[in-house]
Amino acid sequence: MLNSAIAGLSRVAHIFAIAANAAGTLAVLALVVILNVDVIARGAFNAPLKGTYEIVQLSVVFIVFLQLADVVRVDRLTRSDGFLNILHGRHPELTANLRRIINAVSALFMGLIAYIMFPEFLKMWGTQDYFGVPGVFTIPWWPIKLVIASGSALASLIFVLKVITAQDRPQLIRAPEHDAAKHDTGKNDAGKRPATKTGGPKP
Repeated sequence: MLNSAIAGLSRVAHIFAIAANAAGTLAVLALVVILNVDVIARGAFNAPLKGTYEIVQLSVVFIVFLQLADVVRVDRLTRSDGFLNILHGRHPELTANLRRIINAVSALFMGLIAYIMFPEFLKMWGTQDYFGVPGVFTIPWWPIKLVIASGSALASLIFVLKVITAQDRPQLIRAPEHDAAKHDTGKNDAGKRPATKTGGPKP
């Protein structure tokens, strides 16, 4: 019963993480379009797009916290785990326990960020404070606070699930194209080897 509940919660968390990652990707594309429009308008018509500076600042926060949970899900969060990779070969159980401790500490920090930011979101929702220059470009603060709080909370949940299920890949991550390139190199080397001549001894 407990295992099925954890598995269901993991599936839901993963779906939300993937959806948030997709939203972050769309935010990146939108930012690229805005920057290109601003450059063209500034250079060709001497009429820069209003609010570009503010949009870039906020987009960075949006992108980071929208994609944070999915980065945690696929174990691509930047970390220094060279020592753990070396230790894994000799003491795999100790390495697994250390990884669980690291995930637990990470979940705690992500939870603290969400705990701090959620009241900020409620406050900004009530006051409707904004960011930017009045009369030029303004945007309310509450979407930023909401993304930070929700992204941190989802990342914390995924870290907790990793601690419970002990699902954290200890091996080094290799891109598929690296293995394909290595395989192709091996085939080329085999093709370049000189043919071995067979036959009887020379008279």
